[in-house]
Amino acid sequence: MIEFDNVSFEYEKGKPVISGMSFRIEDGEAVGLIGANGAGKSTIMKLLLGLVYCEGHVLIDGTEVSKDSLHHIRQKLGFVLQNSDNQMFMPTVYEDMMFAPLNYMVSREEAEKRVDAVLARLGLEDMKYKYNHKISGGEKRMAAIATILAMEPEAILMDEPTSALDPYNRRLVINTIRELEQTKIITSHDLDMIYDTCERVILISDGKIVADGRAEDILRNKELLEANHMELPLSFCAR
Repeated sequence: MIEFDNVSFEYEKGKPVISGMSFRIEDGEAVGLIGANGAGKSTIMKLLLGLVYCEGHVLIDGTEVSKDSLHHIRQKLGFVLQNSDNQMFMPTVYEDMMFAPLNYMVSREEAEKRVDAVLARLGLEDMKYKYNHKISGGEKRMAAIATILAMEPEAILMDEPTSALDPYNRRLVINTIRELEQTKIITSHDLDMIYDTCERVILISDGKIVADGRAEDILRNKELLEANHMELPLSFCAR
């Protein structure tokens, strides 16, 4: 479903951020992108969303990401931002959830059905008409996920979905992510969350793939993680 084919990218000439990167993510996979700050994780997300363009090929369902294909591509991808305040820009949760479907020419009746179905699925019915500026950080993160699900994307990209959450809301978000059927690509420094939600991990360092395989194999490899400026997940340190 998602493919990078010999992708390279630089913000400044002569300073590559991504170098000759190739990988493929199949329909329904849950993949964690991990790496130290500056490894290139956020740039991968931007390339998938067509926010920047590269040498090589980025493909979604066989369609290359380009200016001409953006409208089509962005109907397939939902992006949950790290900071929910940057995502929830309408007055109420309901208005935010309606915004994207209506702009993609979904009828109001169908959009209403989507909103109610997603809220029921996530157990958030009581949040439908709440004002975004009056809900907690954890509630806003769940509402942001609900907003993306109302688009009915084929794949969901998530940037640090558990950052700044208390333990209860962190677990709520993790459980929600695990139940999503869509293809998922998650970037995070929370390696315990990655282990809980992803069966596959791609480790990035200096714009290149250092390791790509089963989450447990990579996240248990202390030498590999430390060589790339990361540490074992806390759940493994305690064992």
